[in-house]
Amino acid sequence: MHVVPRRRRALIAVALSAALLPLAACGDSTDGKDATGAKPAAAPQGFPYTVTNCGVTTTYQAPPKRVVTMNQHATEVMLALGLQKSLVGTAYLDDKILPAYAEAYADVPVLAKEYPSKEKLLAANPDFVYGGYSSAFDAGDGRARDALRNSGVNTRLNLENCTPGKTTLDDVYQEVREVGRTFGVPDRAEKWIADARATVAGTAEKLKNVKPLSVFVYDSGDKAAFTAGGKGIGNELITRAGGRNVFADLDKSFGDATWEQVVARRPESVVIYDYGSTTVAQKEKRLLDDPVLQDVPAIKNKRFAVMPLSEVVLGVRAPGAIAELAAQLHPETVK
Repeated sequence: MHVVPRRRRALIAVALSAALLPLAACGDSTDGKDATGAKPAAAPQGFPYTVTNCGVTTTYQAPPKRVVTMNQHATEVMLALGLQKSLVGTAYLDDKILPAYAEAYADVPVLAKEYPSKEKLLAANPDFVYGGYSSAFDAGDGRARDALRNSGVNTRLNLENCTPGKTTLDDVYQEVREVGRTFGVPDRAEKWIADARATVAGTAEKLKNVKPLSVFVYDSGDKAAFTAGGKGIGNELITRAGGRNVFADLDKSFGDATWEQVVARRPESVVIYDYGSTTVAQKEKRLLDDPVLQDVPAIKNKRFAVMPLSEVVLGVRAPGAIAELAAQLHPETVK
């Protein structure tokens, strides 16, 4: 085998470098074109876009293309913005997808009934995972946000998991706005927000002369009442619907209250959260049959309202949920 002497190899390298310099200079003089004469692709309008979400800062050079949603309210935000073609997978429904989005949802692969394993999640080859609850990014299951980023996957967590104070409709609008920006459809997001504000304003107009009704939320529980506190979006929905959450002083989204506290606060209505294997009828019976509660006005008058769990999380159902709850709390006013 012929071996080129070391000094000669060095001279050849210098000669090649000198020969390439004019080509490089030519490339620099083509107003951003590369050596082939083609201009590099321009960044999509609105990009790069940097957003800080629940403590994680991400810069997007372009909209994500392969998205997995985990939890129903995250899925419905995507569908409300017409982004179903970006979805390569979804997981974890609380109940049925809204009828308006059912057709679009039917074409999205369901990766798991609840949360998929990290291996199954990554097998979908996502570049973005959008979770509704912090449990979507459980570190023990290998789905922590930093672990996914190390695998080349960006993430978003629904804002209800990290709002510093009480969660309000402004957080709903921020959620939709930031998702719209991330996917390059800010106009769709702003239209949804405008329509949502109009719906909320319409309900408020109907309730302007209505006295708020005191409300106890019954999510579940036997020895204690698992109820809605003052920090979550559920409290905001009750207030906007003409109610007053009797456990608004509970500084969390959900928490336990004693039955003695329920009795002492004398709610005029009970809002039952509908989900899971325990039916609404079973929850009503549990309350009606409890002798401790017999003198509570809501129980004595059998005054119950029902909200699906999918409506009491931070998502696109919020404006409609307010109107529906208002009609249950104040049927004589809101029709």
